[in-house]
Amino acid sequence: MNPIHTLFAAALILVPGTALAQEKFDAAPLPAICTKAGTAGMTSGSPMSAMDPPAGGMAMPMDDAHKELAAGMARMRADMAVGMQAADPDIAFDCGMIPHHQGAILMARVELKYGKDPENRKLAEQIIKSQEHQVMMMLAWLEEHSK
Repeated sequence: MNPIHTLFAAALILVPGTALAQEKFDAAPLPAICTKAGTAGMTSGSPMSAMDPPAGGMAMPMDDAHKELAAGMARMRADMAVGMQAADPDIAFDCGMIPHHQGAILMARVELKYGKDPENRKLAEQIIKSQEHQVMMMLAWLEEHSK
């Protein structure tokens, strides 16, 4: 397990269910490696350009992996915005979370398609399995409550 995965796993074990754990994951900034030079590959006008643009980085064309990630992110954001408009907070939760989980599944599939790291590939497989199960649970709940 790489050091980042180990750190997050330890945090989950040491403080599960506490406010400290919630704060750690709700508002945690991205690690510095996530905001370094590699993010300069986002071009203006791409689906990812709506996110924080790279500071001072020269925009370059995106490769296929990043194009797939960007397209999935754009769809996820649009579908979440629609889903969360339901008046009932429970329904809004599920209708917003379904596309969120679908976005995670898509990202994991992109990792399996393009990624090389065995730990990340295993994590991607686990994400697909768990998120697909949770989507099915939410769809079933919505079906039950739409009657």
